[in-house]
Amino acid sequence: MNKSNRKPRNELMYDAILSLKDREECIKFFDDLCTVTELQAMEQRFQVAWLLNQGMIYNEILQVTGASSATISRVKRSLEYGHDGYASVFERLAPEKPQEPENAGEISEE
Repeated sequence: MNKSNRKPRNELMYDAILSLKDREECIKFFDDLCTVTELQAMEQRFQVAWLLNQGMIYNEILQVTGASSATISRVKRSLEYGHDGYASVFERLAPEKPQEPENAGEISEE
C-alpha cells in the first residue's frame, strides 16, 4: 500500500507504550498486544538491527539469529534510509548495554 494512502496512525497505542513503567510491564503489554509470531519477528528484526549496527556481517547474523537474508537486507535498508528510529534507541542503550541484547545468541566462552 502506498504510504500516502495509509490510514492515520492510532496515536493512543504509542501513548500507551510510552506510559509503560518498566521492562516487566512492557513484556506483559506486548504479550497481550501481539501474537507469539509477531513478537518473535519484531525481536528478531531488532536483534538483526543491533548486530548490523555492531558491524556484524550477513552470514554471521544469519547464523546467530536465523533471520533470512531478505530480513537482514530489509533491516539494513531501514538503518540506512529509514527515519533513524533504530539510531535513537541505540544511542540510548549504548551507555547501559554495550553488549548485544539479551538472547542475542552469544557464543559461550569455554
